[in-house]
Amino acid sequence: MLYMILQTAAGPIADLVLTRTISTPKECKRSVMRTDFVRYHFNGTLLDGTTFDSSYIRKQTQNSLVGEGWLIKGMDEGLLGMCVGEIRHIVIPPFKAYGEKGSGTEIPPQATLVFDVLLEDIHNPKDNITIENQVVPEPCTRRSVVGDYIRYHYNGTFLNGVTFDTSYQRNSTYNTYIGMGYVIPGVDQALLGVCFGERRRVTVPPHLAYGEQGAGDVIPPSAVLVFDIHVIDFHNPNDKVEIQVTYKPEVCNNTTAVNDLVHYNYNCTLVDGTLLFSSHDYENIQDAVLGADKVIDGLDEGLRGMCVGEKRLVTVPPHFGHGERGGAGVPSSAVLVFDIELVSFEKGVPPGYMFVWLEDSPADLFNALDANKNGEVPQEEFGDFIKLQVAEGKGRIKPGLTMEQVVTEMFKNQDRNKDGVIKAEELKLKVEEDKEREHTRHEEL
Repeated sequence: MLYMILQTAAGPIADLVLTRTISTPKECKRSVMRTDFVRYHFNGTLLDGTTFDSSYIRKQTQNSLVGEGWLIKGMDEGLLGMCVGEIRHIVIPPFKAYGEKGSGTEIPPQATLVFDVLLEDIHNPKDNITIENQVVPEPCTRRSVVGDYIRYHYNGTFLNGVTFDTSYQRNSTYNTYIGMGYVIPGVDQALLGVCFGERRRVTVPPHLAYGEQGAGDVIPPSAVLVFDIHVIDFHNPNDKVEIQVTYKPEVCNNTTAVNDLVHYNYNCTLVDGTLLFSSHDYENIQDAVLGADKVIDGLDEGLRGMCVGEKRLVTVPPHFGHGERGGAGVPSSAVLVFDIELVSFEKGVPPGYMFVWLEDSPADLFNALDANKNGEVPQEEFGDFIKLQVAEGKGRIKPGLTMEQVVTEMFKNQDRNKDGVIKAEELKLKVEEDKEREHTRHEEL
C-alpha cells in the first residue's frame, strides 16, 4: 500500500494517525473518550503486511486506559471516538509509535504500524451502574429494600451482546438476599427499589462486577456486564401473612376458628399470576381442620375468622408456605397468592376430643346415660344419648366424622374392661381424664 506524503496546515499527512472505519454497529450509545478504559482485539502489521503482534493469537483482549500514556501515542489517538463493535483500520507513523529505536526484533526503527482494531468493551473508572429499558407494572404497591429476599430471572451479556449466563436456560430463578453482599455490588444495587414483575436492563462496570480478575473462563478481566432482569417476587423474612377481604356478606354472625372444619374453593398463583393449583381441578370441594397442620400455615391463618360466602386474597410469604425447598409444583422460596371463598364450615372440638358439651353436662351423667336404669350402658344406648344431645344443641361432635364413627370411638374409650357395656365406675369425662393424666405426669417428674 502506498502512502503519499501530502502537506497540511498541521504538517505532512504522513505524520498524522490515519483511521478508516471498516464496520460500525447499528447503535452506538457511547464512544471512546480520554480516561476511558477499553478492551479490544487487534492485528498489528508492518506496512509490508508482516504481523508483529495479535491479540487473537493470545486469545485475550488488550486492556488499557486511553490517553493516560499506557499505549503508544498513535493508538491513544486512533481509539478515540470508537464504538463497541466497531472495526477500525489505524495507521500510525513512527514518531507516534516506537520511533527511531523500534521495539525488540519485531518492530524495526522508523516503522509505520498498521492496526485492525475491534472494540469489545468500554467503561470509565468513574462509572456507576446504568438502568434502562425499565418496565414497571402498575400498580406498584411495594419496592424492594435491603434485607429482602428476591427471586428473579436474568440474561447476562457482554457489551457486544454475547451471552455469558442465563437463568432461563436452567429453568430456575436466581434467589438471593438484597444489599447483603451475596451478589456482585452492581447487581446488589440494581435490585434495590424494584417492583413485583418489573423488568430492567442494568449495565455494570467491572469495578462493580468482577474487576480486573474476571471470573474463571467465563468473565474476562475488566469486563462490563449487562443484565436483563425480570423480577418474579420478593419478600422479607419479617413479612406476615397479608389478608385482603374482597367480599364479605352483610350478615356475618359466625366465623371460623381453630379446630373448625372448613370447606372452601381456592386458586393458588404466584405473584405474577401464574396458576399453580385450583380447587376446581378436583371433584370434591376442599376441606381442612384449622390448626391441625392440614394445610400450610399461611393458608390456615387466611381461613380463620371468615364468614360463609366471604372471599379473600391471601398473600403467603415462603416462611409461612413451602419454604426454601418449595414443594410439588411450587418453586423454592416462592410467595404464594390464594384467592379463597368459604363455602361452609362446621364448628370443631379441641384436639383429642370426639364430643364437647355446649352447656353444662348432667350432674349425674351415668344416670342420664342409663336409660333403662339397669346399671350398665351398651353401645346402642350410649349412641342414642349422644345423638339426642347433638339434636337438642347441647353438644357437638368432631367435624369430618360420621355420628357412628364418633359413637364407636367414644364407647371404645369408656368401655375400659372391654366387656361390651359401660358401668358407672368406668365412666369419666375427657376433661377428668386429662387432669388425671397431667397429675400423673407431674408425679413422675
